[in-house]
Amino acid sequence: MIVEFLVAFIFVLSIIMMAYLVRHFVFSLTVLGILRRKELPAPKNIAYEPAVTVLIPAHNEQRVIGRILQRMTELTYPENKMQIIVIDDASTDDTGKIAEDYARRYSQIHVLRRSKNVGGKGKASALNSALGYAQHEIILCFDADYYPQKDVVERLVKPFSDPKVGAVQGRVTVLNEPQNIVTRLVTLERIGGYRVDQQARESLGLIAQFGGTVGGFRRTLIESLGGWDESVLAEDTDLTFSVYLAGFRVQYVLEAECYEEAVETWGAYWKQRYRWAKGHMQCCSKHMFKLFRSKNLSFKQKIDGLLLLNIYFMPVLAFFLWLSGISLFLLDFPQWINILWGPVQISLLSFMGNFAPFFEVGIGAYLDGRKRACWLIPLLIFTFLYNVLICTKAFFDLIVSKIFRKKHHSWVKTTHSGNGNCYIL
Repeated sequence: MIVEFLVAFIFVLSIIMMAYLVRHFVFSLTVLGILRRKELPAPKNIAYEPAVTVLIPAHNEQRVIGRILQRMTELTYPENKMQIIVIDDASTDDTGKIAEDYARRYSQIHVLRRSKNVGGKGKASALNSALGYAQHEIILCFDADYYPQKDVVERLVKPFSDPKVGAVQGRVTVLNEPQNIVTRLVTLERIGGYRVDQQARESLGLIAQFGGTVGGFRRTLIESLGGWDESVLAEDTDLTFSVYLAGFRVQYVLEAECYEEAVETWGAYWKQRYRWAKGHMQCCSKHMFKLFRSKNLSFKQKIDGLLLLNIYFMPVLAFFLWLSGISLFLLDFPQWINILWGPVQISLLSFMGNFAPFFEVGIGAYLDGRKRACWLIPLLIFTFLYNVLICTKAFFDLIVSKIFRKKHHSWVKTTHSGNGNCYIL
């Protein structure tokens, strides 16, 4: 009985794994097809130039806040059409002092100070506090460690000329890539995720994902949704599905690039990805059934949304798949399992590297002209195995919180050293 159950379990998990493999393969072919046909979508309505509010949440970001604020003063968008709000979210360092200094020198920059009593509870809480101070309909968000191109605002606001666009997302690239092996591998993940995955979903009319930074949304839309859900750690994924369920869409803008300061240590990587994984799993339980019932989504969007919502469960499924395989080897199992077991393991190791297949990352690097970066692609197997541990812990922690009805999940911010400054010319 146990053997039969394990065989059936392995078979089901293998089918699920293959669904994701096909998904990423289709995405890769789509992006390559766009390149050959030269059909990358061009921004529409170039004359569209609305007033915008830029939100920059910052908690203990003294090492990087000056960099992005200096960049805000160098943007090519008209100053009289920009309101920049720095949210000093209960910082205990000089973040507020640096921001106040810029606010005194530049009229478009304003500082919202949050005390320890109300601040420091996460990005969603900080953004909610600033909504009431936003003067304009179009709101853009940048994390404190980011460094955008000078015309990023022009590129991000153009899609809003379409009334069906509720949010936009630009491309994230890594600023401190040469620093060490961690930053180099994060760079590969970003290449696969933004150069191929996001672009393919945009081109196929699927669910492009709002990433929480280097993006924007309509203020009236977020207000109609009740603001950000502060109980969810992945506020960006939560907003993505809320936008689509409300009958709007997220548009991905490949040409709107912005540099980020990637995590530099495996410890920081764990904390960041654990928050992402747990938050994404929260979004799955919150939106999955709404996804099926929605009349605003097409069938292919529902399928893509289902796969996107469950993406952080894949390393967990891989963990259980390995346990099942080990158990079968210790028990009396049918010989044909050897035929199935080998290809499944090879496919897991060959096609999945931190939620993106190796060939997808390779294609993204090829399209970017990053031939030397491809040398590190085999090392993504180590980040995948690391994410198996991260996501499995997040999964069990979420189950425990559900059992004990724990609604609050502590937010652990990503620490930025400011080492990315040396890579800015």
